[in-house]
Amino acid sequence: MKAEIYFSKEHAEFLTVTCLEWKLILAEDRFKDIIIHSLTYLVKSRRIYVYGFVIMSNHFHLIWQMIGENKRSDVQRDFLKYTCQQILKTLQKEQSETMSALLVNAKDRKHQVWERNSLGVPLWTSEVFWQKLDYVHNNPVKAGLCKVPADYKYSSARFYEKNDKDWVFLTHHEG
Repeated sequence: MKAEIYFSKEHAEFLTVTCLEWKLILAEDRFKDIIIHSLTYLVKSRRIYVYGFVIMSNHFHLIWQMIGENKRSDVQRDFLKYTCQQILKTLQKEQSETMSALLVNAKDRKHQVWERNSLGVPLWTSEVFWQKLDYVHNNPVKAGLCKVPADYKYSSARFYEKNDKDWVFLTHHEG
């Protein structure tokens, strides 16, 4: 059975989200899993397509596309707010010392997980799309975490290289 394709007004976009001051907040898999669960929810609720991703210990990259009338700014806000809340809730429950490292005492928040201005780049051509996907997949190799991209668990590399279906939220860029 072929998946339904939903209309998208916007181009795919390359997004980089960095942890506050490059702290290693995502070093533990359970925090990476919060990102995964949130992406899965956004895909199932037909707000986005996810074409590629990698989650590193202090940042992550996505190649995603909004579906229908969903605005990137709204989806991104909801996604980052929810994942921040879940990470902070976990740290607070455990009375983790990491909470003090995330203390910012800003007007609108006491703690912060993500840097404020995430980098988003529209992917207007197929050539630029594949260039960014290659960059995403090679991130763990460049960081010395694996020898080949497909060996890194929290990445879409196996999906593209080996047709691995571990991440149910992924959509192949070429349909």
